[in-house]
Amino acid sequence: MSTHAPSGHSRSSLTKAQKFSIAGVATLGAAALAFSIVPGSSEAEAEALDSHAAAWSTPAHAQTVQASVSKQQANASKQAKDAAAKAAADKKAADEAAAKKRAEDERKAKEAASRAAARKPVYANNLDGWIRQSLDIMKSKGIPGSYDGLHRNIMRESTGNPNAKNGWDINAINGTPSIGLLQVIQPTFSAYHVEGTSTNIYDPVANITAAANYAADRYGSIDNVNSAY
Repeated sequence: MSTHAPSGHSRSSLTKAQKFSIAGVATLGAAALAFSIVPGSSEAEAEALDSHAAAWSTPAHAQTVQASVSKQQANASKQAKDAAAKAAADKKAADEAAAKKRAEDERKAKEAASRAAARKPVYANNLDGWIRQSLDIMKSKGIPGSYDGLHRNIMRESTGNPNAKNGWDINAINGTPSIGLLQVIQPTFSAYHVEGTSTNIYDPVANITAAANYAADRYGSIDNVNSAY
């Protein structure tokens, strides 16, 4: 049968050496704790940085950063929209200005054409009108001649008939009859035709102008012609 030591004896059985050891550990722990809280120590600085970083990572700070980013994005979006709106407004203004200028140019062109038409003389479709129209063309081309010189020779050559045709003189015999108001043969008409007039030898204005051009080249002026030429 086993024997047991009294329980009271086991609680008070620490040796003196053990008691000294426990006291030493406690003393060292207190010293270490005191050292760890000395200001300026590396551990204190690390704890301060950790505390500062923790403060920056709080939900309140994250919300502030997010709000700032959202505000910057909103500002950038607004600036982009404003720039697009300005560009559209500038384009619209430019298009309107161009359209206004085109309309103004067209209006001026019509007015100029209207004034030119108003200034353009209207010639009567008769001998007087044909002579006057021929004289204006002759003047613009530098061909000499007067109303009297033209009228006098016309009356002698054709009595004012634009369809007159000589079928018996030497020209007719040679196959090139004299034709029109001033009795011009086709080769002469073609050689002295004045640009801007009809190419039809029977046309009154074309016939007069070509004959006056020929007379100016050969006699100096239709005014100098007083007989067959």
